[in-house]
Amino acid sequence: MASILDEYEDSQNVRLPAHLHNRLSATNIGITHSGFVNVRLEEEKPIFNKQRIDFSPPEKINHFAVCSNQLCMSLGKDTILRIDLGKPDQPNQVELGRKDDSKVHKLFLDPTGSHLVISLTSSECVYLNRNTQKIRSLSRWRGHLIESVGWNKVLGTEVTTGPILVGTSQGIIFEAEISASEGSLFNTTPDQYFRQVHSLEEDGKPAPVCCLEVERGMESKYFIIATTRKRLFQFVGKVAEGSEAQGFSSIFAQNQELLPSFQEFPVNMGYSEITFYTSKLRTCPKAFAWMMGNGVLYGQLDYVRPDSLLSDVQVWEYTPDIDFNFNKPISIVLTQFHFLLLLPDRVKAICTLNGQVVHEDVFPDKFGTLKKMIKDPVGGMVWIYTEKAVFRYHIQREARDVWQMYMNMNKFDLAKEYCRERPECMDMVLAKEADHCFQNKRYLESAKCYALTQNYFEEIALKFIEAKQEEALKEFLLKKLNNLKPSEKTQITLLATWLTELYLNRLGLLESDDRKNTLLQHTRDEFRRFLSSSKHKECFYNNRDTIYDLLASHGNVDDMVYFSVIMQDYERVISHHCQHDDYSAALEVLSKHCDEKLFYKFSPVLMQHIPKKVVDAWIQMGNRLDPKKLIPALVNYSQMGSTQQINETIRYMEFCVYQLEVKEEAIHNYLLSLYAKYKPDSLLWYLEQAGTQASEINYDLKYALRLCAEHGYLQACVLVYKIMELYEEAVDLALQVDVDLAKSCADLPEDDEELRKKLWLKIARHVVQEEKDVKKAMNCLSSCDLLKIEDILPFFPDFVTIDHFKEAICNSLEEYNQHIEGLKQEMEEATESAKRIREDILEMRNKYGVVESQEKCATCDFPLLNRPFYLFLCGHMYHYDCLFQEVSTHLYTHEQTKLEELQKKLAGVTLTTKSRHRPKEDDTVSLGMNHVSREQIKSDIDDIIASECVYCGERMIKAIDKPFIDPEKFEEEKSTWL
Repeated sequence: MASILDEYEDSQNVRLPAHLHNRLSATNIGITHSGFVNVRLEEEKPIFNKQRIDFSPPEKINHFAVCSNQLCMSLGKDTILRIDLGKPDQPNQVELGRKDDSKVHKLFLDPTGSHLVISLTSSECVYLNRNTQKIRSLSRWRGHLIESVGWNKVLGTEVTTGPILVGTSQGIIFEAEISASEGSLFNTTPDQYFRQVHSLEEDGKPAPVCCLEVERGMESKYFIIATTRKRLFQFVGKVAEGSEAQGFSSIFAQNQELLPSFQEFPVNMGYSEITFYTSKLRTCPKAFAWMMGNGVLYGQLDYVRPDSLLSDVQVWEYTPDIDFNFNKPISIVLTQFHFLLLLPDRVKAICTLNGQVVHEDVFPDKFGTLKKMIKDPVGGMVWIYTEKAVFRYHIQREARDVWQMYMNMNKFDLAKEYCRERPECMDMVLAKEADHCFQNKRYLESAKCYALTQNYFEEIALKFIEAKQEEALKEFLLKKLNNLKPSEKTQITLLATWLTELYLNRLGLLESDDRKNTLLQHTRDEFRRFLSSSKHKECFYNNRDTIYDLLASHGNVDDMVYFSVIMQDYERVISHHCQHDDYSAALEVLSKHCDEKLFYKFSPVLMQHIPKKVVDAWIQMGNRLDPKKLIPALVNYSQMGSTQQINETIRYMEFCVYQLEVKEEAIHNYLLSLYAKYKPDSLLWYLEQAGTQASEINYDLKYALRLCAEHGYLQACVLVYKIMELYEEAVDLALQVDVDLAKSCADLPEDDEELRKKLWLKIARHVVQEEKDVKKAMNCLSSCDLLKIEDILPFFPDFVTIDHFKEAICNSLEEYNQHIEGLKQEMEEATESAKRIREDILEMRNKYGVVESQEKCATCDFPLLNRPFYLFLCGHMYHYDCLFQEVSTHLYTHEQTKLEELQKKLAGVTLTTKSRHRPKEDDTVSLGMNHVSREQIKSDIDDIIASECVYCGERMIKAIDKPFIDPEKFEEEKSTWL
């Protein structure tokens, strides 16, 4: 590649001129007016960076072609050198093998880099494919000096070129096709066909076809551009779907009737060259540049226009230093924003936006005269060669200064597009656009642009104030506010307050003009959207007092209410409605936002004026309200219109008790007081359904009793006494109302017969002494089974005859007789039962069982008669010790404890007996006593272990869910089985 010395020399050649460098430094370094700091620590790399290829050709380089990273060059007379730029260390050299004096005239390489056409000065052409070393002659092309080839970018592949166009030095355009295959027996040449389709002329004479380009647009529409020395021709036509492989003859046939579209310039340089720029791979070119005698014609390609492909065409005239006698331009290459013009000793880069020379690169004389400049349409690399050297241009960040050019041309949208990632440049463009709009009195657009810049805020604001453009100032402040960060709270507060003042001033002016109602409504909607902006909600909330003051100073009540709602300052809104006696609106706000605290605060006021609506709102709130906290609002009613308020109060209390099922004692007590004062008919019903048990009651029984007693509701008092289980008081009070009510109270103490009897005696005394009704007294006697005729006789006066009690006395005597007969029968049954028990005991004493000598223990399976044993009625027989061991595992804890104590006692008694020698008389008595004690102990032990068969008894049934193996010993037992 390039050597160190060459790179140093190249860097000296591309260095910027001093005056240009100083100008850039002055504009880009330091603190600018916008506030951005752009410090360049080192000089930026040039856009066009030249690099010499480390290549020394063995012979002079005659011609050069490159495409798709495939480089081909003609060396000397008949050598073709091919290099794959992906593998530059593997060059391929092919000899033409020509014996005549013909030389290479031009090289043509297709877009795929596979097909190389070599035009010879002897009017012959040969073909070389990338995958072969064999040179093949194009026999049909013989006799024509080829000047240009228009490749087929749609159908061209590595195997075939598809239909292509070929231009000759005599102005004839041929259509041809080349195939890389060897062909058939009768056709061994690569050229499939070669036929003339058109001819070009200049001044009535044939003119060489300098360049050919074929492009396909939409809907199978093809565009063909052909150039001569001073003319540029366009051929436009459609090719039927599926017939593209048949060639371009139909396109030229469509243009035969009319003269082909062309542009002509007067100056003839002897040749011309056209170049195209393609933004992306495998897309159509977007721009063109044609180097001809008058200068460079450049513009855009518009594939939609039906008449001409060229649009926005301009001519860049050659600078005075270009003299056709000494340094005519040789080649041209087009990039995105520049075209490079190759002169014999230098390269000039001209910007297509403003036509200025932005770069000039002089080549040293030691490399010789520059011969050609070529751009790889696929790779985008630019190549220049002389007879001795090859150079390559890297194009880096070509669009970096384009924004400034667009800005100077007042094309601000394009300028912003190309400096999107450079904030300092974007700021300059926006400032320039804002100034431009301001000067042209487009104040709103100017305000939007100024808001995006970093220019001094005060300066811009004063600018709009001096111009008396309040709307533009408002727009500027709005944009500036939206661009602030949430952390910039001071700036946000300042702008929000200022904007509020501007809006209020604007609304005040519009309200005074009846003709601007529509604009007034639009401005008010805009102001309210501003107030309700979620982005600045925190700012408004923290400074709501200031906003309230501003709204109040302008007398804007409606917007103040709206702002209060936004800030959720419903207390202020409700207070406002109440002050203006609009209680329905206040209740509507309350109901809409359902704030419990506000309900508690404003309900007393609202209850005085709209009680029904208030209670409806309370009912709608349901459990969210605490009824206890609403009691002040319920009791705070005035005397005027109190009936409605009382009814509504009772309605809400009933809702709380019966629907919400509130258990609060205060609520129930208050409802009781309301019933007692205003709805006595509902009082008794409430007490009855509230429950009959003191634990179920939610009201205060003592308060209810005192309330009912004060208002003389005796029946309600009786009910309360019954719940309080004060039955004597209940009966005494009930006798003042109704005897039947007293009877119902007397039967309540079911568990206390003595009290019941006492209560019935009170009723009987009342009936006899107060009412003096013997029949009722007899009815009382029949209603209570505890009263006898002898209990009530003392209540009757002496003059009452026995005839009134005859029936009652007879009934009483008959009951006594029945009772005596019942006792006799029970005694006889008891005597018979005792007799049967004695007989069973005698029978059990005579029962016995036979034990054979071969019988075995049911547990250990050893002979039974070897040791003491037990025999059960079920037939099971056990040794004493076996049964003891088996039963002890199933005993309860207290039984095991008792068994252990009995065993200890038995062991103690046995030891005492054995330790005695010849007993004395007193010892004999003691021994007899010990013997009895020992037998008793053994009997107690038998009661525990031999009370039932261990296999057939109740203990075995209860142990059915007990495992056969103790869980603690399961693992040990399991290991023995393995």
